[in-house]
Amino acid sequence: MKIKFNLVTQIFIAFVLAIILGSIFGSSIDFLKPLGDLFLRLIKFIIVPLILSTLVVGVASSSDPKQLGRIGLKTIIYYLGTTAVAITIGLAVAYGISPGKGVDIPTDNLEIPEVATQEQDGAVATLLNIIPENPFDALSSGNILQVIFFALFIGLGITFVGEKAQPVYRFFDGFAEIMYKITGIVMKFAPIGILGLLAPIIGQYGISVLLPLLKVILAVYLACILHALIVYSLAVKAWGGMSPLHFFKGISPAALVAFSTASSAGTLPVTIKNTTETLGVPNKIASFVLPLGATINMDGTAIYQGVAVIFIAQFYSLDLTFMQLLTVVLTTVLASIGTAGVPGAGMIMLAMVLTSVNMPLEGIALIAGIDRVLDMMRTTLNIVGDASAAVVVAGSEKVTEEEIGSTQN
Repeated sequence: MKIKFNLVTQIFIAFVLAIILGSIFGSSIDFLKPLGDLFLRLIKFIIVPLILSTLVVGVASSSDPKQLGRIGLKTIIYYLGTTAVAITIGLAVAYGISPGKGVDIPTDNLEIPEVATQEQDGAVATLLNIIPENPFDALSSGNILQVIFFALFIGLGITFVGEKAQPVYRFFDGFAEIMYKITGIVMKFAPIGILGLLAPIIGQYGISVLLPLLKVILAVYLACILHALIVYSLAVKAWGGMSPLHFFKGISPAALVAFSTASSAGTLPVTIKNTTETLGVPNKIASFVLPLGATINMDGTAIYQGVAVIFIAQFYSLDLTFMQLLTVVLTTVLASIGTAGVPGAGMIMLAMVLTSVNMPLEGIALIAGIDRVLDMMRTTLNIVGDASAAVVVAGSEKVTEEEIGSTQN
């Protein structure tokens, strides 16, 4: 009798196997790393064309620009709202666990990672950078926000032109179907890719590195789990009309890929596939909400900011005032806009947050060694949050359409 495992089971088996092999063989398991690199390259290879084609079709298929604006407003409000809740949960859990008290880490020769000291653009510059000077440069460099902007205007242009633009619409519609098929093919390599990505990481970070900062890891992971179980469960049930159990089961393959890759943008093709096929979100909503979420939805990163700030404050015996905590919340929410969904982006945001409340940037170096371990969980939460937004927006739009229909009747 031949036993056939579905993709979720295959990914989970690869996940467990990677932990076992990494724990047993340590750093010598690095020979599996090319398998992970191959999977990442395949994922990156489909990100830009998938976003471009699906978003153009999604916008063009919505003949009402007002509906598109309504969807966009709901999406941004949901993302910023859940990010504010996330940072609050992160601060609360951190105060409860007190990860910085009693920690003995030698501070000699600690260096601030370069990525965290880079100068950040202002709010106006960030908004201007969304508009590409050359859309083809944006496509070649993989600038997600600029690609979204370009696709939005192509879709709107098709809508405004009407019948004459139908050949262009049909091209992108066919192109989107091709990209869905390619995504399905790439996903067949996901179990092997996750094995190659996760096993070397487990082998690299031994338990000796994690022990002094175990309370930081515990705080971040616990806060992320609480945020998902409370905030997302309530959101998809109340506004999306979906069972939380069905939601978490449906998005689990994307969550596992996110945990392995630590990249929201890299997981995007899998998120789109799971959200549309398993959770039943219409393409026109998923193709808009999910790419936008990969760049501005940072719930997991927000939780990390809260825990990291409290950890650093307690390590240096600093007492934070209420106004400082409020500044941390506001800075985190605003900094989430425009921060790329790539590995390590959380450290850039942390530098901005620490600067806003005049805390020592040297504190970043204290947790730099476990950043990858934390990044895996916060990226997973970001991905689940993206999917929850798609479900919530789709549910609210369905109610709106029913109300319109009943009014006309």
